[in-house]
Amino acid sequence: MWGGRFADGPSAIMREINASIPFDKALWRQDIAASKAHVAMLAAQGIVTAADAEAIERGLDEIAREYEAGGVPEDWDLEDIHMTIEARLAELIGPVAGRLHTARSRNDQVATDFRLWVRDAIDRVDTGLAAFQRALVSRAGDHADAIMPGFTHLQTAQPVTLGHHLMAYYEMTARDRTRFADARRRLDQCPLGSAALAGTGFPIDREATSRALGFEAPTRNSLDAVSDRDFALDFLMVATACGVHLSRLAEELILWASQPFGFVRMPDALSTGSSIMPQKKNPDAAELVRGHAGRIAGCMTALTITMKGLPLAYSKDMQDDKPPVFEAAGLLELCIAAMTGMIAEASFDTARMREAAQRGYATATDLADWLVREADIPFREAHHITGAAVRLAESKGVALSDLALDELQAVDARIDDRVYDALSIDASVAARASYGGTAPEQVRARIEEARDELGM
Repeated sequence: MWGGRFADGPSAIMREINASIPFDKALWRQDIAASKAHVAMLAAQGIVTAADAEAIERGLDEIAREYEAGGVPEDWDLEDIHMTIEARLAELIGPVAGRLHTARSRNDQVATDFRLWVRDAIDRVDTGLAAFQRALVSRAGDHADAIMPGFTHLQTAQPVTLGHHLMAYYEMTARDRTRFADARRRLDQCPLGSAALAGTGFPIDREATSRALGFEAPTRNSLDAVSDRDFALDFLMVATACGVHLSRLAEELILWASQPFGFVRMPDALSTGSSIMPQKKNPDAAELVRGHAGRIAGCMTALTITMKGLPLAYSKDMQDDKPPVFEAAGLLELCIAAMTGMIAEASFDTARMREAAQRGYATATDLADWLVREADIPFREAHHITGAAVRLAESKGVALSDLALDELQAVDARIDDRVYDALSIDASVAARASYGGTAPEQVRARIEEARDELGM
């Protein structure tokens, strides 16, 4: 390729550092699609003949069949997927293959291919997240009124329902999906026709190629079009947020599956054993989701640092844009599938959860609220009274609801026997009936809304 400018071929080191075909071969479908759109436009504009365009399109179709059947060959002398396809096209149809590169550069070519790939990846991720949401909603519906401890600082705080807890992850995932949708909307402009950096002198029709590739419009600045990787960074940043959400749920499942918690039994198909301890059932899939979240964040950091100091327009550093995106997308899709399976097949021990909710004085806030409502005591004073009652119950080794009335009245004489209606975990959960609260009626209402959103 460089014969007209350089007297000597590349050294072995240059050949190795320069080649991207080992990873950018993943773009072959997008490259062929963009090339077919480009040559069709060239023919429509009279820049190439209809016969040449037809020959090029037939050749590209043949290459697609070859790659589909046998994979993409890796010739490092050809550097990348673009030259690999062009070289094979020349073998198939002869010199006319050289007309395909009229009015374009590898710069706008790769920018277009990469946008197409990321767009497809977003669509795959969104499909996976929708399936994950359906699993969450289904299991939340099974357990809308199953009481468990709610935690802050990993300390028992107030009782909630398992359905409410699972629906929290539905909301996180809903935000992830909107962020992916926003990223997809922003990338929906076609760089093809920007050429190397300044556009082209040929009378091309960029609207035609944009429409043919399913973009909303062509990019509006050729310098920006070939040097922009915001769409890749958008994808990685949203993937990082999504990975963090999956990791938080994974961490909870790991804790819940441990013997001290005993809240959940993980599906055998997504667990492993121990090479030495036959009793072990390790939540390795959840642990790997937790670990993969870090790798996804690392991919985002890698590309951010790669792009941070690049002048306009294209620099070879940008060849390193694809590996982190490809890696993060693969990891995220795998994590989503694993978490969907875990949620769908996990067996929750709701009796154990309820028992745990009855420990740790989870209804202390309900006592304070009762004092405010029924005894007209300012909340800060009620908080102090309740703390004293908790200290008394703790010293006796009993639950708040097990303290005798005279013991509670010794803490504060304004307490009467109506207080017991507020001290059960069932009463506590039922009382949280504000919009978005954990009361089963509210949880079921949110589940129905989610079912409508998902078309379930």
